[in-house]
Amino acid sequence: MTGIIPRSKAKGTDICEKNGYIYIIRSDLGCYMKTRDLNKGSDISIFSLHPACRNGDHYLGGGPDNFFIIKGDSYRSVTDLTTDSEAEVKSLHPNCRGGDHYFATGSMGSYGCIYIIFREKGTYRMTEDLHRDAEGAEYPMGSEYMLHPNCSNGLYYWGTPVNTCFIKPASEWGYEYYCSIDFSKDEPTGVYSVHPDVLNFLPGGLAVTKGPSFGRWENIKTITNDSNTPVTWQKKINKKVGYNKEKMTEITHNWKISTSASAESGELTGLITKVQFSFSAEYGGSHVSTEKESWNEVIEEEEQLSFQLKPNESVYLWQYQLGIGEEPVLFCRDLKIDDQPNPPTEVPLPPAQP
Repeated sequence: MTGIIPRSKAKGTDICEKNGYIYIIRSDLGCYMKTRDLNKGSDISIFSLHPACRNGDHYLGGGPDNFFIIKGDSYRSVTDLTTDSEAEVKSLHPNCRGGDHYFATGSMGSYGCIYIIFREKGTYRMTEDLHRDAEGAEYPMGSEYMLHPNCSNGLYYWGTPVNTCFIKPASEWGYEYYCSIDFSKDEPTGVYSVHPDVLNFLPGGLAVTKGPSFGRWENIKTITNDSNTPVTWQKKINKKVGYNKEKMTEITHNWKISTSASAESGELTGLITKVQFSFSAEYGGSHVSTEKESWNEVIEEEEQLSFQLKPNESVYLWQYQLGIGEEPVLFCRDLKIDDQPNPPTEVPLPPAQP
């Protein structure tokens, strides 16, 4: 099953909680999702992400007022991810560096406790302050409070005032997230499916809800010379070029896109689709760059063609198309003319950059 990309392979993407809302940060899209419930997909809004708040290594909610954005050996504290309000930068305590996941739990009126998971060591650290490592304690393998193996393979982690939560790798039931009050035991307080409207925003999520992407050559016209003499074929042909915006905007029907967001619905879905095409096949992508293709709404274009046809010869006109699931959504500009009835095998688009 193709799946969503884990946080460790999607820099600038993370999930955190603040004031009863769950935030999904997508630096590659320049925006974030805010929702009341990942299971119900309720009250979904999209906001722009301030440039100073992008490309963090980790994001976590710090009590009722702050977000913490960890980058390297320091972190940025802000009250608003759209405006970068009240920004302050501090260094990470050496004990708090190099974690695989960071998240915070605790009461709404305080920062609560910050958890840091060190996956390779099989440990987690608890602290009240990333800068001073106040009340810091680490629980190693073999200890009573060691990280349970079934709680160590989460794709994304976040905390709530009561629980710690994490999205598990896909199972026969699809994508689910576990909530627990104790990571040392495999005793979740709840197991919930992730709503499709939320999956669509996670990197690789389109492959889960719509199907993996594909690239293929489509035969748009075949010309045959049935006579016994050579002929010159000269005509205009029509081809589709661009992005099928109408087909893809259905994924945002339940999203409220804030006026602060730089992209309206069609542009945002185009960006999500473009990024999906760039992912590897493991995550439902085609590993191609479509930056030079037209991402305007699909239109019909005319192209003048002229060539010689030998007696009883056929030529085939092919156009490269990219799609999600079963339907093409991006019609590429270039045509290929061939005398073979089988589609070309080469991929005409450059590979996506890592």
